[in-house]
Amino acid sequence: MVRILSIANQKGGVGKTTTSVNLAASLAAYKKRVLLVDIDPQGNATMGSGVNKAECKRSIYHVLTEKNAIEDVIVTAEQGKYHLLPANGDLVAAEVELMQEIGRESRLRHAIKRVAANYDYVIIDCPPSLNMLTVNALVASDGVLIPMQCEYYALEGLSALNNTIRQIAKLINPRLRIEGILRTMYDPRSSLTNAVSAQLRKYFGDRVYRVSIPRNVRLAEAPSHGKPALAYDRNSKGSVAYLALAGEILRQEKAAQAPKPKPAGRK
Repeated sequence: MVRILSIANQKGGVGKTTTSVNLAASLAAYKKRVLLVDIDPQGNATMGSGVNKAECKRSIYHVLTEKNAIEDVIVTAEQGKYHLLPANGDLVAAEVELMQEIGRESRLRHAIKRVAANYDYVIIDCPPSLNMLTVNALVASDGVLIPMQCEYYALEGLSALNNTIRQIAKLINPRLRIEGILRTMYDPRSSLTNAVSAQLRKYFGDRVYRVSIPRNVRLAEAPSHGKPALAYDRNSKGSVAYLALAGEILRQEKAAQAPKPKPAGRK
């Protein structure tokens, strides 16, 4: 059964696109069938996957506005060995065109349903704002993976996003939950990093991933070559960290699906 995860944070510069691209590539390395959905008009996940957004004649804009079926828009990201639903600047117009449409917040969910059987995971890279595009992503998702830096301002943004997720779960998508919190650009030598990390564990417990993503030059360089870090330098600290994250996610899912032990004394 497909698992749909949005990579979201209302604060910019926390590593959403880096996480989206590299998690997709890492899950593919575990032989999972992966679709990466770029729903950010900047199209950074598209470019980071080795697909030129300027040359995309069809994009997620055409899917959301129902001009094309999702099957006709998905392309293969050869470098990451996953499929991609690309985005570019055309997506800005989608919000305006959807403004008066009934069920506009569910367009992406309905589109993904058409191809869900083809994938084990769908990863959605969200824009750094709460707009109709982000709402579409959250309505389509089972869970939200939140990348964040260990800074106090980031904690404020996390609180706002948590409230948004609760509202959408209450009103539209009752299965939506925080899948996990990923500490990015992590520096264990910093006392602030350790203090914020401790606060995250206090409030979110085991929903804070054990894996953290370090600051890594190779992670920063990879997008300019149109490759996930795994294809650019498999042995870099960043690549190893995202492979470990994918492994942690897969283990969590396996544990969640395992049959519960029967209470003692019952047959």
